[in-house]
Amino acid sequence: MPKNILNFTYRLSAADYDSTDFVIEVDKHSMTLVSTPQPPYPFWTALSYQQCRNCPLQPEQFSHCPVAVNLMPLLDLCGHLVSHKPMTVEVLTDRRSIRAETTAQHVASSILGLIMATSPCPHTEYLKPMARFHLPLADQDETIYRVTAMFLLAQYFRYKENLPYSLELDELLSIYHNLQIINLHLTKRLKTAIREDAAINGIILLDLLSKSVSWSIEDGLEEIHHLFNSYRKLPE
Repeated sequence: MPKNILNFTYRLSAADYDSTDFVIEVDKHSMTLVSTPQPPYPFWTALSYQQCRNCPLQPEQFSHCPVAVNLMPLLDLCGHLVSHKPMTVEVLTDRRSIRAETTAQHVASSILGLIMATSPCPHTEYLKPMARFHLPLADQDETIYRVTAMFLLAQYFRYKENLPYSLELDELLSIYHNLQIINLHLTKRLKTAIREDAAINGIILLDLLSKSVSWSIEDGLEEIHHLFNSYRKLPE
């Protein structure tokens, strides 16, 4: 594996399902997918089909939605799977492996999040640091911690570069509001593309996580606030 490539392999198996590998390769520098599907593309990937109402792209310049196109291999993988199908998944990287007993919809949600974050969509570009340090099957508290830590670290870099910065999370709320709009329109796209619901429910799970981030910010990050009690009084 070239040093400039990050490899994430989702190895799926089930009692009535032959083991299969779903490989995601990402360029370390640009944090975009290395290999993407080639045309012809199905109709539901057209930018103008169920285009997100907050999409800044124009059909004259971008004929197809970059996220929808990159989701095509995932639909080949799980478009025929029902949401609650029990599955074993092992996620392999160059540093470690993570294994879990879960369901098809949770596997789809985890892969969806990584593909969206590494697709050239203006609204998902902010998630590239999350993709670089991808945590498969992250739960609600893990997601809230990782998202807010990512955003505040971005503010530190803006401060170091003499750019405007803020420790308030209003901008992060705006980013996640846009992501929720994307999730809604992706769901509409996928409903016409597949016969079972694992991938669709994967988006719904991803959207619930994004909403939990928004709700947590509005509540002052109460779920994880207690973890930082030791920082209230730093050593002199």
